[in-house]
Amino acid sequence: MRCFSDTKAIPSHIAMQVSMLSVPSIFYRPKGREEEADGVREKFQVPESDHLTYLNVYNQWKQNNYSSNWANEHFIHIKALRKVREVRQQLKDILVQQRLPVKSCGTNWDVVRKCICSAYFYQAARLKGIGEYVNLRTGMPCHLHPTSALYGLGTTPDYVVYHELVMTAKEYMQCATAVDGHWLAELGPMFFSVKETGRSGREKKRQAAEHLQEMEAQMQKAQKQMEEQKLQAAQREEAMMPKQEILTPGATPRRTPARIGL
Repeated sequence: MRCFSDTKAIPSHIAMQVSMLSVPSIFYRPKGREEEADGVREKFQVPESDHLTYLNVYNQWKQNNYSSNWANEHFIHIKALRKVREVRQQLKDILVQQRLPVKSCGTNWDVVRKCICSAYFYQAARLKGIGEYVNLRTGMPCHLHPTSALYGLGTTPDYVVYHELVMTAKEYMQCATAVDGHWLAELGPMFFSVKETGRSGREKKRQAAEHLQEMEAQMQKAQKQMEEQKLQAAQREEAMMPKQEILTPGATPRRTPARIGL
């Protein structure tokens, strides 16, 4: 996953996100207590993201000393949380082994959302109608699941990325996160672009021409550097070769004539 933090370090929360997605759903709804379980689940929800909702659950479990009773009281599978903790530690050990800096982003959860966007930009969807999205690449219609933290909000985000689609009565996005359209254009320029209003066609052509000239100048500079490197390498190779006298077969080596009187 690409990181957007100023320190170029990997947010430690990302390891937790990957761990959460490696296990089945951590929430459960016991028979006869469905409404109570749904009410408890809503307290964990972060409006911008289902991924951040999982992060919120893990942080609160950690604050309660990884208590089994706390998990049972909040209708959360304790075995799933323990597996998440185990996978998270394994990922952290790998990062340390690879000497990759790991740093917490604190409460700046936009960093986490940008990292999630960098991993799922090819599974991005745009709001088309009331509660309906379409995949930006395939055009497939998709919907927010009723259990999603983004479902039923006062304002529906224009762009989301999702972990996977679940095919039931509709195509539901499982584990979705609201993202900025500019993030998608930055991370997937081969797929997405942002149309900006208020710019004249002449200005766009001028900027395109300047960009083309800059690219050509960079290519010429790179080609010149490559030619100089080849020339220097050839000169070094020639200097290292020993000089040998070429003798003609059958020829007698020249002798210095004796000086008269010596």
